Amino acid sequence: MTHSSAFPVRNAQGSGAAPADDLPRWRLDDLYEGLDSPRFAEDLKILAHECRQFAATYRGALAGLLAGADAASALHEAIARYERIDDLATRIMSFAGLSYAENTIDPARAKFYGDAQEKVTAASTDLLFFQLELNRLDDAALAKAMERQPLSYYRPWIEDLRREKPYQLDDRIEQLFHEKSVTGHAAWNRLFDETIASLRFEIDGQEMTLEPALNLFQDPEEKVREKASAAISATLGANLRVFALISNVLAKDKEISDQWRGFKDVADSRHLSNRVEPEVVEAMVAAVRAAYPKLSHRYYRLKARWFGKEKLAHWDRNAPLPDAPKTTFDWTQARAAVLGAYRAFAPRMAEIAQEFFDRQWIDAPVRTGKAPGAFSHPTSPSVHPYVLLNYQGKPRDVMTLAHELGHGVHQVLAAPNGPLMAPTPLTLAETASVFGEMLTFQALLAEAKEPRERRALLASKVEDMLNTVVRQIAFYTFERRLHEERRQGELTAERICELWVEVQAESLGPAIELKPGYETFWAYIPHFIHSPFYVYAYAFGDCLVNSLYGVYRKAEPGFVDKYFALLSAGGSKHYSELLAPFGLDARDPAFWSIGLSMIEGMIDELESLPA
Repeated sequence: MTHSSAFPVRNAQGSGAAPADDLPRWRLDDLYEGLDSPRFAEDLKILAHECRQFAATYRGALAGLLAGADAASALHEAIARYERIDDLATRIMSFAGLSYAENTIDPARAKFYGDAQEKVTAASTDLLFFQLELNRLDDAALAKAMERQPLSYYRPWIEDLRREKPYQLDDRIEQLFHEKSVTGHAAWNRLFDETIASLRFEIDGQEMTLEPALNLFQDPEEKVREKASAAISATLGANLRVFALISNVLAKDKEISDQWRGFKDVADSRHLSNRVEPEVVEAMVAAVRAAYPKLSHRYYRLKARWFGKEKLAHWDRNAPLPDAPKTTFDWTQARAAVLGAYRAFAPRMAEIAQEFFDRQWIDAPVRTGKAPGAFSHPTSPSVHPYVLLNYQGKPRDVMTLAHELGHGVHQVLAAPNGPLMAPTPLTLAETASVFGEMLTFQALLAEAKEPRERRALLASKVEDMLNTVVRQIAFYTFERRLHEERRQGELTAERICELWVEVQAESLGPAIELKPGYETFWAYIPHFIHSPFYVYAYAFGDCLVNSLYGVYRKAEPGFVDKYFALLSAGGSKHYSELLAPFGLDARDPAFWSIGLSMIEGMIDELESLPA
């Protein structure tokens, strides 16, 4: 089953004020009418019935279907039925998860989400046999059947599934792993979410949640940024034992699963699910780490000079430049900026994004208890995606809107592939989002006339790219070290803090001073909890998009059509096959240099601008 209860989120760091009354809230009734929806309750019963019936029909029968006279049709019918059940389960969990994201500290929503997760997990236990049994079918006979219609339609999914074959376990063990997930890693994920949502950070006598507190790092006043840092580190520090326990338990839980399944490296399971070769990831990580001196170290040295300092405190890393114009965007302006940039690239892209505004698929205001950051959740292909933001009116918030709408466009275009092949591996999941961000940035940059305005925009974009590439590879390096050390025994909170500071110091360079308190900042990063080793996908996507954008700027014939073909493929093709029409090959170590050189070129321009 592909339903998920965790949303990979983007940690948006804007600031300013956008009145909640002026911002849109989503309508989830395209999924279900509300927590008390009779249709939701009925669909839970239908799901349990369909799963039981599916097991009664197909358990132990797939080898016989393959040996039959019309194997292609019989197996196609089984997979199509499985896919319909998957779509229903995904719809149910999407509604439960999105309702919970609206207010993670509401006990009624937390119970609703937890109950739905338990019931869907229990029902889908009856489906576990299917993928396991498919992978036990004879290779030659299955390959022959996949050559024929209608089974050939599902060939990409079946071939992907068979990559999992060496790591599958006995049916009863798989069932145990599946059923225990509710009280295992899913429960620890939920504890993290509810703990983060309940934290309060006191700044100048005012209590606030994590998102507004993080947003103060964008405040033009250094004292405000320093106070925000002190408040965040104090509150995280007071809860560090809980976060250390969650991290230790989840790392051990993953180690146990890896050992049973036969994964050697701590990140091998992520590479497999991403359909990316470990050596490709290693080449990217090596290229980025080797580029630290000419990217992050160089940029922060330049930024410190703009501030008239030798070093910047960590709370000044993303601070607005001293002479930056105090630009804010109301919702109408943000919408116009993003849609205008999308339309200039391809009217079709803007038309799809327009639907998110017109049909209330976006939830934008900051609210107490609302999930922090931002995401675009695809829900199920039979419905449509929903975008969550915490919009506060700064240019970075406009970039976040562009980013998440890029995801949304990608998810809409991929949906016709169906529940099994619409989901995009993480290697390509950030393609449309980062590309949409780049389009919007370039449109805003083209309108900037004054040098200080251009400098502010370029600096903001460089910082976003450093956060997406350098920072995420540092996150990946931190995760690797944590998981590797956890295999030797439990890590104290102090040891996790040490690892964090060591890795951050290496990536940020000597021009950023990591002041006392920064050592706790690992604790609020949700990716470490929900999706171990997810973070390198951001760097992969950014470098890939930089290369793609380079091709686009050269006015490559047919680029737009090729780009839409890439997005429309969803998870039905390997990333290497999708990049080939653009003349790009991520397996070539030089590929990563192309993407990194774009960041370097922007820093070159910043250095050349008049002071």
